[in-house]
Parts: sequence; C-alpha cells; structure tokens
Amino acid sequence: MNKPLTRDNSRMTNFRWVICSLLFFATAVNYMDRQVLSLTWKDFIAPEFHWTDSDYGNITSIFSIVYAIANLFAGRFIDWLGTKKGYLWTIFIWSAGACLHALCGWATEHTVGLHNAAEMVGATGAVASTIAITSVYYFIAARIILGVGEAGNFPAAVKVTAEYFPKKDRAFATSIFNAGATIGALLAPVSIPPLASYFRSIGIGNGWEMAFIVIGALGFVWMGFWIWLYRKPAGNPKVNEAELAYIEQDNITPEETPQEKAVAENTKERDIPFMQCFRYPQTWAVFFGKLLTDGVWWFFLFWTPAYISDVYHLPMSSGTAQLLIFVLYLLTMLSIYGGKLPTIIMNRTGLDPYNARMKAMFIFALFPLLALFAQPLGAYSYWWPVIIIGIAGAAHQSWSANIYSVVGDMFPKSTIATIVGIGGMAGGIGSYIINKSSGILFDYADATQMEFMGFQGKPAGYFIIFCICGVSYLIGWTVMKLLVPRYKVINYGTDQIEK
Repeated sequence: MNKPLTRDNSRMTNFRWVICSLLFFATAVNYMDRQVLSLTWKDFIAPEFHWTDSDYGNITSIFSIVYAIANLFAGRFIDWLGTKKGYLWTIFIWSAGACLHALCGWATEHTVGLHNAAEMVGATGAVASTIAITSVYYFIAARIILGVGEAGNFPAAVKVTAEYFPKKDRAFATSIFNAGATIGALLAPVSIPPLASYFRSIGIGNGWEMAFIVIGALGFVWMGFWIWLYRKPAGNPKVNEAELAYIEQDNITPEETPQEKAVAENTKERDIPFMQCFRYPQTWAVFFGKLLTDGVWWFFLFWTPAYISDVYHLPMSSGTAQLLIFVLYLLTMLSIYGGKLPTIIMNRTGLDPYNARMKAMFIFALFPLLALFAQPLGAYSYWWPVIIIGIAGAAHQSWSANIYSVVGDMFPKSTIATIVGIGGMAGGIGSYIINKSSGILFDYADATQMEFMGFQGKPAGYFIIFCICGVSYLIGWTVMKLLVPRYKVINYGTDQIEK
C-alpha cells in the first residue's frame, strides 16, 4: 500500500522552479548535441571525408525533415505515455544518436576498404568521391536517430510547464527553459572545438569523435536527475499545498460561471483525437507561426560557423571565431525577458493572454529586420553581422517562448504536447527547406561567382538568405493573426468559449 502524501503547509515551496531548471538543462544538452556537427565539420570532418557545402546541407536538411516528421508523433507519444516516461525515452534516444556519430568514421573506413583517417584525407578522384558519399550516408543515419529523439524535447518541456505553472507564468517559465537553447549554443563553441582539438592532439581518432561522445553522454547524466526529482505536482511531496494551489489556480477561478467550470472539467477528461486537431484554426496558427520562423533560427544555428569561416576565413579552432560565436549567443540571452513582456502588457492593459502575446510577438518580429543589414555592415567589421544575428536570435527565442505559451493558453493540457509536436513538425519542414536550399545556393554562388546587391560568390548567397530571414517573422505574425484574430479556448466536445 502506498503511503499517504504529506505536505508542509507553512510557507509556499518553489519546487516548480527546480523542475524548470531541469527543463533548462535538458534543452541546453539538446542544443549542444545538435551543435557538435556544425562546429566540427569545416575544420575536422570535411577534410577527412571530402565534404562540400551541399553534402553538409543534405545532412542538416534530412535531419530537419526527420525532426519534423518525428515531432508529429513525439507530441502524441508524450501525451500518451506521460511526461516522466516520455521525457526519459526521448533523451535516451537522442543521447544515443549523438554518441553514434563517433562511429561514422570507423564505419566509412571499413566500408571503403581503407585503414585509417590519414588514408581517407589523402584520397583523390573516385575514391574521395566514394568516401564523401559513404560518410554522408552514415552521418545521416546517426542524424536520423538524433532527430527522432530530439523531437520529443519541446513537446515534453511545454507539457511539463503547463503542469507546473499557471497560465500567467508560463511564458516566463518557457522563456527560461527555452534559454537553455541559447546556453547550449553559447557553451558549444568554447567547448566542442577545444575538445576535438585536445583529443586529436593526444591521438584519439581525429578528435571530433570524442567530442560527440562526451557531449552525448551529458544526456544520460540528466536522466538520473529526472528519475529522482520528477513527479506530477499533486503527487510530489516536494510541492506543498500552498504551491499546489498556486500551480492549479487556473482550474477554478471566481470569475468562472458554473457552466464554464463544467466545461473546464469536461475538457480535462477528454483528449482531442489527433485528426480533430487540424479542424481548429488555432492549430494552423501555431503550424504557420513555426513553419515560417523556425528555419531562421536553425539556419543561424547550423550555418553561422560556416559563414564566419567562408566569408571571414576564420576557422572554428581560432580564438577569434570562438569569441564571435560566444558573443552571438550571449546576446540571445536577452530572450529571457521576452517571456515577461506579455505579462507586463496584461498587467498594464488588462488584455487576455493571447492578445497580449500577439502584441509582444509583433514587437519581436521587428528585430529580425536588422538581418537585412548584416551582410552590408559586415564589409566594415565581422562584428556587425554577429551582433545582428545575436539580436535576431534573441527575438526568435522570445517569439518561440510565446508561441509555445499560446498553445497552453488555448488547448487543454491533455493535448498540449500533440499541438507542440505539430508545430515542431512545421518548424522542421521550414528548417529542411532553408538548409537544403542554403547548401545548394552556397555551392552555386561559389562555383559561378554570382552577384547580388554588390556582393559576389558565397557572400552574395548569404545575403539572399539573410534577406529571407529578416522578413519571415512579420509574415508569420500576419498569418497567425488572420487565422486567430481573437482569443478562443478550445474545449473538445463543446462550443468554444470566447474570452
């Protein structure tokens, strides 16, 4: 027989922030695992496997489309299995996938019939081409496992946030755990290239292999803390009655009519069938809001190291390049305040959560317009594009935190992970398009020395992509507002309650 749950009711506990910190660290590990390839391919991997920009673009784009498809199922998987078990499975899969990248070199050597990395580096002609094709396939396989696992992170984290925080605090809590993406991206350039360089210097492979293993192993460490600390609020002895009442304050409020209370109870008991989700414009608002903007963040994540190397000829192993990436992601930390802005708007204007978030998201959509000037100002100093990309990245993370919170505002808790998964799928599709197109464009621009707005070769290609990135958020905001002009809570099986 289970022992009855006892609580300390003297002063409100704050265990919800411990859970938020776990989400933060999981997201940081998620992004570090994702960044290992982008920070090692130019200096460590490409010379060994004879990769071109198109090869790298193919790997990242396939990762994106797998991530997109997996998101469609990951959200439903999390809703079905629950956040504790679901999160454990997703981080186990992506951590295993991250570590498996380290075997791609060994597998390529044995498939091609070579004996070591030196022979692959020195290969020419048809052999070099075979090495490139073979290695790309192995990296794609590892990337697929990584993508399937990583697809579960945000559906699980957003669902946990909805379990542990009332609506008024969710955007702020989401912005905090979402800042883990920034911290992961911030730590990556100052840890991954040095790790690869160190292991290469002591003769363990070509260095990059151990970088994948060390960073990938962090996820297994996190799993231990999750097993130890996580339980739902009502069943967690570390959450006292005062904190539980605070967490559940949205369930019944004095302003609700008896009819609305009954609808809320009915909503908690009934899941929305998967296909029914697509009948709601709210679902499509999240879909297009992610489709049109997530690719921008992923482009910056995957291609900024290559941009610094291609345009300014600074390898990632150099201190200057690492400092540039560090400063870039340090700037994106400003996004923590992005989750606070809707709350400030609500408190000062009395607007409902959706309209307050949309006002905040419109402000965030203006900052990426600075990307239009990144390449022109880069002619004066490489610091200008880095600073602009950092500001655009902060705007994206603020946008992302609020679009996730929109889901919690309008959908029942039982369906939140599913809708976030659908949004993640859309974001993955957008990332596939921009990464695939970028690799092709950059190779074409380099080969033909194409010109665009006074720039030639790869700089011209980057300028085109920067222009697309700059206007994507305003387009996304407009589409969302057209689809959902005002706040509507979805209650499956009943009429919608309009606030």
